[in-house]
Amino acid sequence: MRIAHVTATFPPQYTGTGMVCYHNSLGLVQLGHEVTVFTAGSATDGEGRDPPDVTVRRLPALLRLGNAPLLPGLLRLSGFDLVHLHYPFYFGAELLWFKSLAQGLPYVVTYHQDVLFSGALEPVARWHHRLLGTRILRRARRVLATSWDYARASRLADLLRSHPKRVTELPNGVDVERFHPAANGDNVRQSYGLRPTDRVVLFVGALDRAHYFKGIEVLLRALVELQRETMQLWVVGEGNLREAYQRQAHEMGLAERVVFCGRVSEGELATRYAACDMLVLPSTTMGEAFGVVLLEAMACGKPVIASNLPGVRAVVSDGQDGLLVRPGDASALSEAVGRLLDDPQLRRQMGQLGRCKVEAQYAWPRIIPRLVEVYEQVLAEGGASV
Repeated sequence: MRIAHVTATFPPQYTGTGMVCYHNSLGLVQLGHEVTVFTAGSATDGEGRDPPDVTVRRLPALLRLGNAPLLPGLLRLSGFDLVHLHYPFYFGAELLWFKSLAQGLPYVVTYHQDVLFSGALEPVARWHHRLLGTRILRRARRVLATSWDYARASRLADLLRSHPKRVTELPNGVDVERFHPAANGDNVRQSYGLRPTDRVVLFVGALDRAHYFKGIEVLLRALVELQRETMQLWVVGEGNLREAYQRQAHEMGLAERVVFCGRVSEGELATRYAACDMLVLPSTTMGEAFGVVLLEAMACGKPVIASNLPGVRAVVSDGQDGLLVRPGDASALSEAVGRLLDDPQLRRQMGQLGRCKVEAQYAWPRIIPRLVEVYEQVLAEGGASV
């Protein structure tokens, strides 16, 4: 098959959506399919180079709002059996929808998350979905939800009720070879001058305004309550809110206990997981729909703590491979972190169960054949969507 993947973000820019697109594309190429990724900008704009194993076409952006580039070049897509849209993608999704209306372009959608703006922009996302989002999703031959839990609780719920056969579950996956318990984090710990008895809590995520919901503020408040001098928090990620978070940590008296590590490569990220004692994902809204970083940490044999949100709670089995806490509850988060810090045996048990889970359910070689089946079903059906 000849398949085009369309995404607003893509490696070396590290975002969950972009990494899922990359691994989808890579897995398809390894199975012998012809795949081209269409995304924005130039990989040399301070981001490094394109992955060498996937064909990437970076289209010039007429304008860009946050992570939403307007790419008129998408209107010239041709020569593909199917287009796979990674949604949300403001501007890109609308262009593909228009092209499908005009030329019958068949496409499928991975629905990564609801768009939930904060403040005065909140109504914009709601009205966009009512006026355009519903039409974009209904026109898709298939909509892939990362979990049934999120599909039922999110803006996909209406489509699930009206066209249940149009929606199917396809979770995100993880590279269980790259992210593995055998990874060694000793050098990373030594570079920070840590003693064997020092503990590390890890956060991995974008620090930009588009990802305001990641819950860094909640995590900082939890650390203030925890008061553990032998513990460090590593914040891995970059974005235009980083300086604000750093100031907040300093004002809260946490400057010596919180390390902002910046962006790291996927290869280096595995050593960060190896060096930590647990991963925390304290997201506050349904802008967090899954949490790929949870899979990465679990694949490395680490316990996780996450907010009890639709989709996220489908990944973490509370009390088995991790702990779930109420979103925005700094006290509950502090208690959960303290519980794992005080119980190394529980950390080991949860890490082992997490590794077993990702091997059985979330390894990419288990996910990609299911994606191929979806493509084959869509192409066999033919016809146009409504």
